[in-house]
Amino acid sequence: MSLQLFDLSGKRALVTGSGQGIGLSLAEGLGRAGARVVINGRDHDKLARAAEQLSAQGIAVEMSAFDVTDPKAVAAAVEAIETDHGAIDILVNNAGIQRRAPLEEFEVDTWREVMRTNLDSVFFVGQAVARHMIPRGRGKIINIGSLMSAAARYSVAPYTAAKGGVRNLTFGMCTDWARHGLQINAVGPGYFATPLNQALVENPDFDRWLKARTPAGRWGKVEELQGAVIFLASPASDFVNGQILYVDGGVLATL
Repeated sequence: MSLQLFDLSGKRALVTGSGQGIGLSLAEGLGRAGARVVINGRDHDKLARAAEQLSAQGIAVEMSAFDVTDPKAVAAAVEAIETDHGAIDILVNNAGIQRRAPLEEFEVDTWREVMRTNLDSVFFVGQAVARHMIPRGRGKIINIGSLMSAAARYSVAPYTAAKGGVRNLTFGMCTDWARHGLQINAVGPGYFATPLNQALVENPDFDRWLKARTPAGRWGKVEELQGAVIFLASPASDFVNGQILYVDGGVLATL
């Protein structure tokens, strides 16, 4: 009975930004829990390599290459998935970028790029998928926030603003859509060794600072995010709504 609570067999999960890094790992975790996964990105060749990697593990995988920052492309892609493949039962809004600069030097166009990718896309994809979930009276939406949804660091203020927005948009989605049988929650990763953080991983000073600052004393491994997402995608979380689960090695627990 307890294992059935986390069984995703027969479910279809769309994971945005899943050609590499955290998104690919989350697609893998959902697939191992029984879901058929739809991976997304703008680079078709990268998606094809990711799909091959997942298929080699026996995971049922489909590809949907579209730009999450383009609302028309999002609506068309979601409609195509629903029509050609079947209902999207689980959505993981994972797509994101990072741009670093002192805030007083941050270019307006770069600010807009960060907002479009990290926050606007959560609204675009979330709304398009929810419009199908609501008539069915069920669905799981998991937004990927960040440690920066609750804290800030030098040179990433726009990212912090966007991820804080993801947290509050999660609250708003819950407030509007929980009455329709949807569960909308978020996961807030701490520092994980991914392509997004490669510059920090390779910086000896930052590496030392991070390990000293984190109670667990290390970087996170992307597979360590899978359990949180499987929980929020599964029947085990049917009365969990509007929450953000931080997976950060304890950073937010200590000064």
